[in-house]
Amino acid sequence: MNDLSERDQAVIWHPFTQMQTAPLPIPIVRGSGSLLYGADGREYLDMISSWWVNIHGHAHPHIAKRVAEQLQILEHVIFAGFTHQPAVELAERLLAILPPNQSKVFYSDNGSTAVEVALKMAFQYWHNLGMPRKKIVAFENAYHGDTFGAMAVGGRSAFTAPFVPFLFDVDYLPVPVPGQEAVVLQQAEALFTNEVAAFIAEPLVQGAGGMVMYEPGVLDKLIKLARNKGALIIADEVMTGFGRTGRLFASNHLDEKPDLMCLSKGLTGGTMALGITACAAHIYDAFLSTDKHKTLFHGHSFTANPLACTAALASMDLLLLPETQANIQRITQSHTDFAGRLATYASVDNIRQHGTLLAFDLNVGEQTSYFNNIRDTAYNFLLDRGVLMRPLGNVLYLMPPYCTTNEQLAFAHTQIEALLTTI
Repeated sequence: MNDLSERDQAVIWHPFTQMQTAPLPIPIVRGSGSLLYGADGREYLDMISSWWVNIHGHAHPHIAKRVAEQLQILEHVIFAGFTHQPAVELAERLLAILPPNQSKVFYSDNGSTAVEVALKMAFQYWHNLGMPRKKIVAFENAYHGDTFGAMAVGGRSAFTAPFVPFLFDVDYLPVPVPGQEAVVLQQAEALFTNEVAAFIAEPLVQGAGGMVMYEPGVLDKLIKLARNKGALIIADEVMTGFGRTGRLFASNHLDEKPDLMCLSKGLTGGTMALGITACAAHIYDAFLSTDKHKTLFHGHSFTANPLACTAALASMDLLLLPETQANIQRITQSHTDFAGRLATYASVDNIRQHGTLLAFDLNVGEQTSYFNNIRDTAYNFLLDRGVLMRPLGNVLYLMPPYCTTNEQLAFAHTQIEALLTTI
């Protein structure tokens, strides 16, 4: 095991990791369902779907078979001037389950680039109409990705501090958590003007910002306020899409539907990178012209990669199965039941849930923060007991693959409760 870890350390720079102080990475040799297997034979129950992507479990045979078959047919082709069956079929099938106002699909590489595309579409939409708008409204502490446009519309934090001089200005609203709705709506009245190009939000759940949750009703009201001034609505569903909130998309909880939607993560079932920006017809129409300057000049070498599109099609096959939908409801109910037990611990605060995502704060006397020291204690405690969770500071959350069994959920709950008795 140490051989691979040490070889890694000699040549690799890991994400979100202080390499000077980080322990050696754990070599994983295979995965199956909700389990990861270490080189030393240890098993790890993946309760965070490996950064929220692996919705059907690891090494799913249906996805593997479909991708292997596609490899024998077409691995890639330039997507400017050409097309292929997996890309067309995926767009058709996605639009059939997205909110009905969504009309076109633009392919990119990951969640961050899906957001970049949405922002560029929004700004150029107004430019092409000859009515340029330059302001974006976003939520405080949002996280939309790590490329520059995505960083710009995210919250200013330690993650973005070195780059702030290079980011465009954004107007921020507090997150309308329960009890703060009226205050946020009042601020929104002032912020949404006819200079705002778009309002971007992670609907119902802010992920990396600390699994901050709010209700559909207040987001509907905010969207209406934005629309009254003509602003476009961008739903960043990179994390919330594909069943996480109990419905196929978080936007399905809303009466007001977004103009643009950003998708990635669970899109391919965690098999490989793929991003999608879907948009309503009026967005697309604003780019149609005999004037080539109105073209959306954006693309990636691997746009609509046939293997990634095939993985997404296979993932959608699985997602829409009655068995998977039943599993989503089963996990949701398990979380609800466990939330009742969590409420009995003095060390637990602010329990919240949307669908298969359950989160709570460890009440350890420090303010909620990504850099809260309890993070490492909780992470290591659970990992030592075979449960992979990745606390966001003092925020612990469960976001398991949909194939996770009741027995596996119960095991994770037992280990979490063991942690709670130690703090």
